[in-house]
Amino acid sequence: MKKLVLFILMCCYFAVYSQGETSSNNLYPTNYFRKPLDIPILLSGTFGELRSNHFHAGLDIKTQQREGFYVYTAAEGYVSRIKVSLWGYGKAIYITHPNGYTTVYAHLKKFNKRIEEYVKNTQYSKENYEIEVFPSANELPVSKNEVIAYTGSTGGFVGPHLHFEIRDSKTEKPINPLFFGIDVNDSKPPTINTLIGYSFGDSSHINQIGKPTQIPLKKLANGDLLANKTVAYGKIGFGINAYDQLDGAYNKNGLYSLEMFVNAEKVHEFKATTFSFYETRYINLLIDYERYGNLNQRIQKCFIEPLNKLSMYNNSIDNGYLTIKDSLNYNVEIIAKDYKGNQQKIIIPVIGKKDSILVKDKILKTPYPIKYNVFQKYAENGVTVTFPAFTFYNDFYLDFKVADSIAHIHTPTLPLHKKFTIAFDVSKYTEKEQKHLYIASINKKGKTSYQTTVKKDNTFYTSTKNLGNYTLLFDNKEPTINLHNFKNEQWVTNFSTLRVKIFDNESGIKSFRGEIDGEWILMEYNIKTNTLNYNLSDKSFSEAKHNLKVIVTDNVGNTSTLNATFYRKK
Repeated sequence: MKKLVLFILMCCYFAVYSQGETSSNNLYPTNYFRKPLDIPILLSGTFGELRSNHFHAGLDIKTQQREGFYVYTAAEGYVSRIKVSLWGYGKAIYITHPNGYTTVYAHLKKFNKRIEEYVKNTQYSKENYEIEVFPSANELPVSKNEVIAYTGSTGGFVGPHLHFEIRDSKTEKPINPLFFGIDVNDSKPPTINTLIGYSFGDSSHINQIGKPTQIPLKKLANGDLLANKTVAYGKIGFGINAYDQLDGAYNKNGLYSLEMFVNAEKVHEFKATTFSFYETRYINLLIDYERYGNLNQRIQKCFIEPLNKLSMYNNSIDNGYLTIKDSLNYNVEIIAKDYKGNQQKIIIPVIGKKDSILVKDKILKTPYPIKYNVFQKYAENGVTVTFPAFTFYNDFYLDFKVADSIAHIHTPTLPLHKKFTIAFDVSKYTEKEQKHLYIASINKKGKTSYQTTVKKDNTFYTSTKNLGNYTLLFDNKEPTINLHNFKNEQWVTNFSTLRVKIFDNESGIKSFRGEIDGEWILMEYNIKTNTLNYNLSDKSFSEAKHNLKVIVTDNVGNTSTLNATFYRKK
């Protein structure tokens, strides 16, 4: 009898152990939430995908390059948050469910009639298009399968799609929605296209190279990759560039997991399961940020930098760093997987050999050393830069110079965890000139962008998390405002919308206000088309003649006003 019990226990153990990739699913209900759209689920973005300064927090569901598909409530609950903004998630709904989770639906075109009325009442009471509200549990209850909104492309320069998330209601941590039974077709393995080797310390090397080096790969008959024999010594690490494609879509999505084995022992594992928003910026330590800044290629490291506080590592022996000893051989395998378990593997034969280093990383030395854990402040030619402690992740020498009115503050190949401050002395400008001045960043192509500028006495400040070039620019041009879909003195009885085109090519548009007959109206700003759109059904018109007034202000205070007359009876 004892042998039978022991046999049953062992079978149970191996059954649980063999679940592998599906073990995370057991933590979450798989039949509670329905998919938010009735069309086939094709993804343009996966959970945990590597994005600029953050991980993707949900699924981006393709909507056939169109807007207006019904968005369904994934389960019963209540609308706990609504946010309408020009950037970010655009129009978004958050629904809290009784099982402890919250679903998020973003980039919406519009809400259903009940929610739309609630939102518009708030917008009119605040006289502002951008709002954020937190309804109580009894204000906007919803049932499962209810149409709560319509898909769109709001929130900046994004195409039509639905961003969908599932979060823990208490912690606000987003969780991979695929754990909850939302299924996507995926029979394709990930694609690995680049392998980079890293060496750490004066005596460490890879192929006698003491700086990041690309290792050639060749494809085997079974689809795996074989790296060239790698001669190495000391403390080293590896990183890869990879993507995953799902069935029916050409988008290059992120990996679900990345594992590394040395001599068949797992020494490192990253999994896109869940994370906290406070930690998402540590993505810049997960990737090779310098390579990303120079080549726009994301190399995902199979080791953990000292200050990296990401919680997405399942386990990591010695933080994924390998210590290669002289005269010993190692078999390193890196496996990239998608959620369905499809995988591609790199096999790296490593030969341990202490050798001379022929190529070393050059260390730039300047008069401006940065200690990452110390507050530091430097000034040159009327420009002061201030770095709080822990702005950076490592010590380095800052490349800082000011010439021809341009402040060069290093190259944007280093990640920042906090904002630093740039201050310009503007005492040489008259008070009138200062009113039209602002701080601008300059990108690689020479294009300038307004930076939020704080003006105090004879000093202008801006705070940013981006290194690069900055300068002062002058803007005395007023924004332009033009009628777009109707003319002055025109009858618009059969129109559903009034559209006005607005534009500012200098410091950019800061605010706008629309009025009809002296009363504020809700005008929706479409950033992609530079139009303000007013829905004529928002107001009843008892008389025929009406005055439209639109006021637009740019970021330095230049203001334009348009007055037009239209006729409508309804």
